[in-house]
Amino acid sequence: MNWLLPEYMADALPAEAARIERLRRTLLDHFRGHGFEFVMPPLLEFLESLLTGAGQDLDLRTFKLADQLSGRTMGVRADITPQAARIDAHLLNHCGVTRLCYCDSVLHTLPASISASRQPLQIGAELYGHAGIAADLAMIRLLASTFACVGIPVSRIDLGHVGIFRALAKASGLPPESEEAVLRLLRAKDVPGLVDACVDVPSPYREALQLLPQLYGGVEVLDRAATELPALPAISAALDGLRHLVGAAADLPLSIDLSDLRGYHYHNGVVFAAYCPDYPVAIALGGRYDGAGKAFGRARPATGFSMDLREVARLAPVADARGAILAPPAGHDGKLAALIAALREQGEVVVELLPGETACEGLVCDRKLVQTGGHWTMETIQED
Repeated sequence: MNWLLPEYMADALPAEAARIERLRRTLLDHFRGHGFEFVMPPLLEFLESLLTGAGQDLDLRTFKLADQLSGRTMGVRADITPQAARIDAHLLNHCGVTRLCYCDSVLHTLPASISASRQPLQIGAELYGHAGIAADLAMIRLLASTFACVGIPVSRIDLGHVGIFRALAKASGLPPESEEAVLRLLRAKDVPGLVDACVDVPSPYREALQLLPQLYGGVEVLDRAATELPALPAISAALDGLRHLVGAAADLPLSIDLSDLRGYHYHNGVVFAAYCPDYPVAIALGGRYDGAGKAFGRARPATGFSMDLREVARLAPVADARGAILAPPAGHDGKLAALIAALREQGEVVVELLPGETACEGLVCDRKLVQTGGHWTMETIQED
């Protein structure tokens, strides 16, 4: 059955493809309106470029192949963000703030979840060159406005900070293998497993690590964390930053989750995840990843977010699309040909039928051009 696609791959048929393309244009224009410039990195790169710095967590998700020209190993990108960091650090080489956006397919060896595609259409925005909390706030606000402009309600935006776990792991002297085990348990919010894994961790860091899965909810979580976590400078700075974000964006549905450590080896500061009603996982993920350009010759502060445009299209309200217009073959009729051209110039979809063709398959046509008394007029097509 050679028409079958690999698992977790799917075609986008005309109606879905049209919806995705409309949203792509809308969102890229939205990013452009906020000063973000569009870039189009290549689908393939040498593997060390894709997996250096910002991309280390992507190793297992990246398809690898041999380049027939150079003999070197190449990778099919699993994330565009490291490519954007390379462009900022090595090609654009701006001294100040750089704002970039992108939209293209990525490929994953395994789906991120049972319902995810292995070929997401990743759209995102990245800001380079500003290390302050104002940049994180700007990206969180851009994320919220992105969903607002396509009519998708956001139920909450979870905030976290990977610096808190980093500080606890360092202060407790966790060896790398134990750190990885604890990290996995925190991601899963496996409290019993965390208790067993931290049995040899010295106090007060043992209690602090076990507390992290409970530190989620409203702004009051930050006060509890400040009281019950060790008074390490890195933890205090992280909590201050989160408190600033919550205070500066009181109009947004912000919440706190200090055990959300997705992308731990990639991010190094504030992280955030947006959730929508009736959608089981985060619809968009983002955060700070300073130093991403170091491997490309220039370390830069960086923060950004991305999402799968296919999933966004499934959640967005379906706009009432105007039907197409049926037109008979123009042939040598100059007036009909001019009318068809004028209608298309106005943005109408006009299907010029071929000889012998009486209807258009697929597109919904609600009007037609008819000739009456030597003049071409438009009539509504009556449903049977």
